[in-house]
Amino acid sequence: MCGIVGYIGNRKAVPVLINGLSKLEYRGYDSAGVSVNEGGLLKVIKCKGRLACLEEKLETEKLSGCMGIGHTRWATHGEPNDVNSHPHISQSGEIAVVHNGIIENYMQIKEFLKDQGYVFKSETDTEVIAHLVEYYYEGDLVDAVMKVIDEIEGSYALGVLCKDDENMFVCARKDSPLIIGLGEGENFIASDIPAILEYTRDIYILEDKEVAILTRDSVQVFNSLGAAVDKEIFKVNWDVKAAEKDGYEHFMMKEMYEEPKVIRDTINPRIKDGELVLDNVTITEEDISKLEKIYIVACGTAYHAGVIGKYIIEKLCRIPVEVDVASEFRYRDPLVSDKNMTIIISQSGETLDTLFALRESKKRGARILSIVNVVGSSIARDSDDVLYTWAGPEIAVASTKAYNTQLTALYMVALELGLKKGTITKEEADAILGQLKQIPNDIEKILENKEDIQKFAHQHYNAKSIFFIGRGLDYALSLEGSLKLKEISYIHSEAYAGGELKHGTIALIEKGTLVVCPMTQDNLFDKMVSNIREVKARGAVVLAITQEKHAEELKKTADTVITIPDVDSLVAPISAVTPLQLFAYYMALEKGCDVDKPRNLAKSVTVE
Repeated sequence: MCGIVGYIGNRKAVPVLINGLSKLEYRGYDSAGVSVNEGGLLKVIKCKGRLACLEEKLETEKLSGCMGIGHTRWATHGEPNDVNSHPHISQSGEIAVVHNGIIENYMQIKEFLKDQGYVFKSETDTEVIAHLVEYYYEGDLVDAVMKVIDEIEGSYALGVLCKDDENMFVCARKDSPLIIGLGEGENFIASDIPAILEYTRDIYILEDKEVAILTRDSVQVFNSLGAAVDKEIFKVNWDVKAAEKDGYEHFMMKEMYEEPKVIRDTINPRIKDGELVLDNVTITEEDISKLEKIYIVACGTAYHAGVIGKYIIEKLCRIPVEVDVASEFRYRDPLVSDKNMTIIISQSGETLDTLFALRESKKRGARILSIVNVVGSSIARDSDDVLYTWAGPEIAVASTKAYNTQLTALYMVALELGLKKGTITKEEADAILGQLKQIPNDIEKILENKEDIQKFAHQHYNAKSIFFIGRGLDYALSLEGSLKLKEISYIHSEAYAGGELKHGTIALIEKGTLVVCPMTQDNLFDKMVSNIREVKARGAVVLAITQEKHAEELKKTADTVITIPDVDSLVAPISAVTPLQLFAYYMALEKGCDVDKPRNLAKSVTVE
């Protein structure tokens, strides 16, 4: 959500800023802007709309300065327009600021600054930061920024320029990600690695309330007390091509094709001499014996992975599991204690609601195990145990491969807990692992036959409302299928447990209503056939997704059947989600939607 890029060096800043911002478009935005120090004058160019609009403006006003900050904004305070766009500049033009996050006490600060004679032009919370830095500035920009972050409440990643100094700028962060890229004769800041990967693989990951001074040749980092911090360099080990489309029309399709590889990458390093070994997970048999309940906390797609995780962990470990939406978790006074474990799931490792839920659980004594994709992210650093999903960079806003790897990781966690608790045998665990290792091959076969789904989407993309129904693990899978469709095609969609139809939902079924039915659970197959008959009797058109072994039987009831290779019902959701992702993709494509950058959405949600 929102993107920040900053640069100081010997190159012209604007091309670096624009290039970096283009790599952050996946985060979601509705306006963009840059500020460059031009010989002691802060020039700000910004506008509503895509980066192309900003580039057009920059063509008419050439900026040649070698230090600048840039921003893509996703509106939270004030509508998307030119005035509310970042960067924001202080009243005298002395300070320019870009900001990700939300300042919770901005209204109090705004009233104070108004009393001091400051005039506000925008509706944003960020403008108060620019004016407040100027208010405190007495020749020492770091001192002014330190005073500001002592006063503001909420979350922030900041880049701050001062017109008095063409040779340095300042950044700071709290609860909103910010990294520093280390170059030779140049340095960078960014919200995420892809923005600067073209220029450097050496980065510092800023911690909460750290402030940094960047010059061409140095980076100094300070903690909230002003003491120097000796930072460890984090080396990025994935290739820049991993964040490129590599010939695919969309990142989303590329990332679906990467699912087999990333699932293998998540499983294979954890099997050593035939044994499951979860790196960075140190929970012992004694720890597990004390667990009375497990909480799984996440948002959006990661939450849906958690719902499947509940089924799997309860089945294999016989430990009660509660799944919570992170944004609600800490506000309901959860009954978390030192007899609980909280499993946190987040692709970015920076999702703010999820991070706060983690901290709430930790404060109450729970052990924290996180499943994240980004090494060194805030959630990973705050956890007791971490299981990385090794999905690589995921650029499309709608998550695909990250979800598959989150599921894979949850199965491995369930196996680890079940083995140590003694609720499954080594032979049972090996059989499930064997099924997991087969999944990548199955997904490759599904992708080979994607034209069947494309054809169905072509016939039905004008649907106004689509229902997903499933039972057991297929209900959990339906939640994700429905979300994926809504996210990128803008078609209204709902997911229901198949057995709930008769309790009200069936009133919405009429002639021509499209109903999608994942049917991978052998023990519930006949029940779902009955549910299909119920909707068919009301005129529904049914798309069913099932294993090849059930296809002929199901063709007697459903209108269209998409098959996945035969696989044990327990692990079927990992491969069965790929047809649902393809369905959403082709429905959106047929409607002419922006598949990788759906409206109003952001990849990494770093505000509450």
